[in-house]
Amino acid sequence: MALVQTGGEMFVQIAVGSGLLLGNITLAAIAAMMLEVVFARAHGWLLIEPHRPKLVVLVMGVSIWVLGVITAGTWIWALAYDALHVFPTLEESVYFSLVAYTTLGLGDIVPAQEWRLLAGMEAANGFLNFGLLTALLIEALRQVRINQVEQRRKTGG
Repeated sequence: MALVQTGGEMFVQIAVGSGLLLGNITLAAIAAMMLEVVFARAHGWLLIEPHRPKLVVLVMGVSIWVLGVITAGTWIWALAYDALHVFPTLEESVYFSLVAYTTLGLGDIVPAQEWRLLAGMEAANGFLNFGLLTALLIEALRQVRINQVEQRRKTGG
């Protein structure tokens, strides 16, 4: 009987974790789409000289945007931990979520056995989001810089 209960608990963890993963992936996709809209609107401004200060602004803006998405993703997991009473306090839920999402994994607090699969799923989610959002940052910079160089060639600068 204990094996069936453990198996059931495992599937509940997988279902909850999958839902949280999908929520975070959706959040990152919407954030990427919104960032693309911002780039499209700023495209003309980014092509006007001087370019380098605008690249600094771009890096700062996108970095803050990425940190915002990462923070929101961490909070989604933390609020789920709190709602599931995985940890006694919201502060512990947020702390654990931040440690798991960033794959830091200190191990000073850990979820109870019936929720420990969520830690690995959150770490995978954070690892994926950091990679995707870093790729977004690099691609945005690359595209802007390519367009700036092409604009300079067209205008003879």
